[in-house]
Formats: sequence, structure tokens, C-alpha cells
Amino acid sequence: MRRVLLTILILVLVSPLFGVIGAELVGYHEPLEVAAEIIGLEEGEPLWSGILPDYTFPGLPDVIGYIIAGLIGVGVLLIPAMLKGRGKDIER
Repeated sequence: MRRVLLTILILVLVSPLFGVIGAELVGYHEPLEVAAEIIGLEEGEPLWSGILPDYTFPGLPDVIGYIIAGLIGVGVLLIPAMLKGRGKDIER
């Protein structure tokens, strides 16, 4: 189990290489944003911007915000799964 958790942690820590740094290096833009720009649509003000808009935290560099958002996302999925798995071990 420790090996799996360590692998997940490493993947979260290197994710900014692809999601932030790599995207900037190659000039990646979201395809729907590009399509909207081509046909002249402008993005309106959202009703709610979410808890972590664009995977950022105010006052922190984008890379750090991306890592924190990744850790929170993994935790939201992993913790309940681990708790459910422990419940099954107890039932046996």
C-alpha cells in the first residue's frame, strides 16, 4: 500500500510539468476556448468559479497551486475508497 501511495504522491508532484510548464512551453490552449475565439464568442461571467478555479490558489505560484489542487483531488477520491476498503476487511 505504501508503494501505491508513494507512486500517487510522485505523480501529483510531477503533474505541473505537464499541466502548467509543458502547456506554456508548447503554447497549449483549450480546444473549446480556441473554437469560441475563432467564431467570436466571449466568455461571460460565471455564476460560480468553483473552489479552485484553474487549479490555483490566490497568492501562490501556479505550480504550487496545481500541486495542492492535485493533492486535494486525490484525497477526495482516495480517502473514501480507503475507508470503504477498510470496512470490507473488518467484515471478513
